[in-house]
Amino acid sequence: MPGLLRQLSTLGGCTRPVRLAGYRAEHPLDTATGEIGPARHRLDSAELPAGHLLVRCGNRRSTRCAACAETYRRDTYHLITAGLRGGKGTPEEITTHPRVFATFTAPGFGPVHNRPTGPGGSPRPCRCGRRHQPDEPALGTPLDPERYDYETAVLWNAHAGALWRRFTIHLRREIAKRAGLTQRAFRHHARVSFAKVAEYQKRGAVHFHAVVRLDGPTGGSTPPPRWATAELLTDAIHAAAHTARVNGPTLDGRTHTFAFGHQLDVRTIHGPDLDAGTHLTDRAVAAYIAKYATKGAETATGTLDRPLKFAAELAQLDLPPHAERLIRTAWALGARKDLAHLRLRAWAHMLGFCGHFSTKTRHYSTTLGTLRRARADWRRLQAAHARGENPHPAENFGDETTLVLAHWAYAGTGLNPTEEWLTASLAAPAQEGGRA
Repeated sequence: MPGLLRQLSTLGGCTRPVRLAGYRAEHPLDTATGEIGPARHRLDSAELPAGHLLVRCGNRRSTRCAACAETYRRDTYHLITAGLRGGKGTPEEITTHPRVFATFTAPGFGPVHNRPTGPGGSPRPCRCGRRHQPDEPALGTPLDPERYDYETAVLWNAHAGALWRRFTIHLRREIAKRAGLTQRAFRHHARVSFAKVAEYQKRGAVHFHAVVRLDGPTGGSTPPPRWATAELLTDAIHAAAHTARVNGPTLDGRTHTFAFGHQLDVRTIHGPDLDAGTHLTDRAVAAYIAKYATKGAETATGTLDRPLKFAAELAQLDLPPHAERLIRTAWALGARKDLAHLRLRAWAHMLGFCGHFSTKTRHYSTTLGTLRRARADWRRLQAAHARGENPHPAENFGDETTLVLAHWAYAGTGLNPTEEWLTASLAAPAQEGGRA
C-alpha cells in the first residue's frame, strides 16, 4: 500500500492515466570500445505496485481530467507571460514593443437570446422581452431555431482556422502599407509575433483571443522600428480583420464566404502591474488566455468532449437542443463527398471546428514542449537524488556514457477502484491545504 501511494502521488492528481507495460534500463556504454556494462538502474512495470507504469494523460480539457488541464493552463500562462514580459529565453526588452490584445468574433447566424446593455452598462431586455440572468441556459440559443442558419454556423467553425491564417497575411500587408514599405521589404524592418486561443461563445461559434506584438526583423531580440506603435498596429488589425475573406463551398446553389464579425475589440497592453483597473496588464491578459486554453465546446454549449462514432449515440445523451442540432448538422454535412476534406463527422463534437485551440508564432516566446521537457528533467533529477544516485553518471566514468534501452506497450487507460479511492485520499489533503 505505501508503494502504491507513492506511485499514485507522482501522477499529480491525474484521474485517467495511461497504463504502460514494459521496461527501461540504463547501461554504461564505453564509447571507446563499444562495450555495454550491466544495468545500473532498471524499471520494470511488472515490479511496480500498480502492475503498470502510470503516465499522466496530459488532456487539456478540464471536463476530462482537471489535474492535467490545470497543468496545461499554467504552462499556457507562462508561455503567454514570457511573450509579454520576457523570460524563459525571451529578452525582457519586449516589454517596450507595441503589444495589443484583440478579440475576433464570428458573424451572426440568426437572433439569439442575449443580455444587451445600454448607455453606462445598464442592462436592457432581450429581443424576447425578458432580462436574462447570467447563468440562464437560454442564453446563446436561437429565438427561432427553424430560422437559425445552422449550416453556415457549422461551416464557419470549420473555416475559422483558415480565416485566421488569411488575417495574418493581410495584417502584414496592412502594417507594411502604413509604414510606406513593400511586403518584401517589410520583413527586413519588422516582424509580427502573436499567440492566440480559440473560445466558444454560448451560441456555439468560435472566436479568437490573441496577443499581437510588433518586433524587430529577427523577433523579440531586436527593437522594432520607430514607426512601429500600438496605434499603428491597432489600425492595421482593424483593416486586416475587415478585409480577410475565405471562400467556402457552394451547397445547393448557395455560395458561402466567411469573414469575421463586426464586433472587434483591440486594446493596448500596458505594464505588468495593476493600475487601478484602468489599464489592461500583462498578468490580466495571460490569465484570461490561459483560462480558455482548457475549455472546449462542451464548457460553453454543453456538447460532448469526445468524438462520436455513430449518430445514434445522440439519442442516449442528454444534450441541450441547440448543441444537439449543431452536432447533427455537422454529421449530416460530413456525409457529403464535396465536404470530405473538412472531416466534419470527426469534428462534429467540436461543432465543426478542427483547428488548434492554442497557436503561436515561432518568435513569440518559448514553447509548451520546452516547458514540459524542463519539468520532466527536473522530476528525473529529483528521482535520482531520492535513489541516492548521481544524476549525471557519465561524469564519473571517463569515456563512458549512458545507453538507455526501453520498450513500452499500451495496456489501458484509467485507474481501478482501489487506485481511484487512494487518489481521492491524496487529493483531499492538497485541497484542504489550498483552502488554508
